[in-house]
Parts: sequence; structure tokens; C-alpha cells
Amino acid sequence: MIISKNERSRIMKSIKGQNTNTELIVRRLIHSLGYRYRLHRNDLPGKPDIVFPSRKKIIFVHGCFWHQHDCPRGARSPKTHQDYWLPKLEKNKQRDVSNQHRLQKLGWKTMVIWECELKDISKLEEKVTSFLG
Repeated sequence: MIISKNERSRIMKSIKGQNTNTELIVRRLIHSLGYRYRLHRNDLPGKPDIVFPSRKKIIFVHGCFWHQHDCPRGARSPKTHQDYWLPKLEKNKQRDVSNQHRLQKLGWKTMVIWECELKDISKLEEKVTSFLG
């Protein structure tokens, strides 16, 4: 199925950058484990999704495709306009690494939760508890 440029543009504009379904699921899980946090701190590199100021820890919640995870969903390549999308996705990856490095220099510990990790909630609970404990 071929999508027109205008339709593709409309679809892409509708994709949210924060408060995504994946992020909301992770936030509910963390809250249910008894942890309290702050959201989207503008004063930190990368505007982290979930911040634990007293612990100096940060969790990023990444979509596998948009941040190019090495899972099957992240390994997918755009079918159209690759000359635009491939460099954009690569820049996302580079920016993520840069932001995490900058945060570490500022004394923060970071963790990434990938969208695909929501398939196994008990394993995700263990990962979060281990990181925050």
C-alpha cells in the first residue's frame, strides 16, 4: 500500500513524543512498585522521561523503531523516503548516546526501557527494582 506524502505527514505529526502508551504503562508499573518520580525534566540533557532526583537515577522509555533497538521491530527499515528517515533515525541513536553520556558526567545513572520489554512485565519489574534498589 502506497501512502501519499500528505497522508504520511499527517500520520507522523500524530505521533506523540511524551506520555506515550508505552511510557504510561512503565510509569504505572514503577508507581505500583512504590517509587515516586518526576517527569520530563527540561533542565537535564535529553529531557528524561522518568527522573528520581533523590536517587540521581533516570529512566528513558524508548520506542524500538524510533530509537533503533536491536529487536525485530527496531530493525525495521522505512519503506519510503529512506533518504530522509534513515539519517533521522541514526541521529536519534547518536543523540541518545550523547545525552546518556552527558547525564553520566553530571553524576546521573541512566537506564533505558525498550517498548519490546513490556512483553514480559515480571522481568521488567525485576529490571526496574534492580536499577532503583
